[in-house]
Amino acid sequence: MTSDLHTHTPLCHHAEGTPQQYVEAALTAGLHQYGISDHAPHTPEPFDDWRMSMSDLPKYLDWIGTAREHAGDRLTIRAGMECDWLAGCEPHLDTLRSYHDWDYLIGSVHYLPGASGDRWDFDNPAHLSLWKDLGASELDDLWTNYWATYTGMVRAKRFEIHGHPDLIKKFAFAPAGDLRRFYEPTIEALVATGGAFEINTAGWHKPCAEQYPARGFLELAAQANIPIYINSDAHAPGEVARDFARAHTLATELGLTVRDSLPD
Repeated sequence: MTSDLHTHTPLCHHAEGTPQQYVEAALTAGLHQYGISDHAPHTPEPFDDWRMSMSDLPKYLDWIGTAREHAGDRLTIRAGMECDWLAGCEPHLDTLRSYHDWDYLIGSVHYLPGASGDRWDFDNPAHLSLWKDLGASELDDLWTNYWATYTGMVRAKRFEIHGHPDLIKKFAFAPAGDLRRFYEPTIEALVATGGAFEINTAGWHKPCAEQYPARGFLELAAQANIPIYINSDAHAPGEVARDFARAHTLATELGLTVRDSLPD
């Protein structure tokens, strides 16, 4: 079995393609499970301009239904969402979880507090200039904050998959020294909770030019026998299962346990 469980739809305002095109792309790639996991709504609305709104959820379920109808018995379609982990988000996550019988939810960290106390979607290219102005100590503090937030998300045990663990490196800004000091608490949390994370192949196509997460994180995960998924984070049909052969080769080299489908 081979799956791609982290993919998006045009409802997030920065993806393209039809359900039929994604299904055909998944079949061409030889997938047996195609998971739809667009950016979930967050409150208060409007929260930002790159996710669904609460009013879009019926359209989202229709999108999933159309994909299932087109796939028929050729491909298993799994229904999920990618949810943001922010302080105090648990009641909202409960609301989202109860809205539909989701097959899975992906947890991700896209936001950190900004310098003025507001929200900063740090992986947004519109804010790249903020990265360029960071000093060494500020960069270290930012990474510390990110990984503490990510570790807290894992320990909350809210998600079936934990998305792109080191998204913080997207624009290729990282502190000096051995970065395993940031990874180790998250690895410990994954072991303690039985959690799983993804190798996200989209990182190879970002300024960091490296899969999410880094090799050092993957080495620690292999030593700890943490299961992983391989996902594309596709925002267009042509990105479905992109670089999967490369990711599987890396996982095999490191001795990682790859889950090729969601557990029944």
